[in-house]
Parts: sequence; C-alpha cells; structure tokens
Amino acid sequence: MMRSPRELVGGSPAATYPIAFDGRDLPAQEGQTIAAVLWAAGIQAWRTTRQGGAPRGAFCGIGSCYDCLVTVNGRPNQRACLVPARPGDTVTTQEGSGHADLAV
Repeated sequence: MMRSPRELVGGSPAATYPIAFDGRDLPAQEGQTIAAVLWAAGIQAWRTTRQGGAPRGAFCGIGSCYDCLVTVNGRPNQRACLVPARPGDTVTTQEGSGHADLAV
C-alpha cells in the first residue's frame, strides 16, 4: 500500500487564516508566502507588465526576478515569493509599475 508524504511524516493540515486577494478571501497557513497561497488557490498570474500588460506570476520562486510583484496592504512592488502571508493581508494584482496613482 502506497502512503502519501503527509502520512509518512505524520503531518496534519495546519490551521488557516484568510488573506484577501482582489476582493476574494483565500486560506493561508502559517509559513506560506503569498505566492504559495495564490498557487494553492489555482491563481497563476497576479501582475501585468509595464509594457503591453502581459500577465505574470512566479518565475524563479526565490526572489531573484521580479515577475511575482504584487501590492500588499497598499505597498506596491512586493515579491510574492518572499513575502509571508499574514492574517488580514490585502493583496491586489499589480498593474504595470504599481504606481499608477503617482503618474504625472
């Protein structure tokens, strides 16, 4: 009989808490990054490029690139693969540079 990795280590699901993404509540677990929460919810793109508006999500997953940028609690340009999800976070898709309200 084949056992799952969770069964092998005796793990159990961790308690979850909600974070908001574009107005939708998503379950997060302690220690998850925002990118991990979005992936677990089936969301693969959460930013658009500055030129052309192409969708982007996680690429490297280790903070070396900038494809996974999101706006967290009103702060743009946060790397979703590095930022831990915290209870009550509000995350929004980042459009372009994330500074559209500062355009002159």
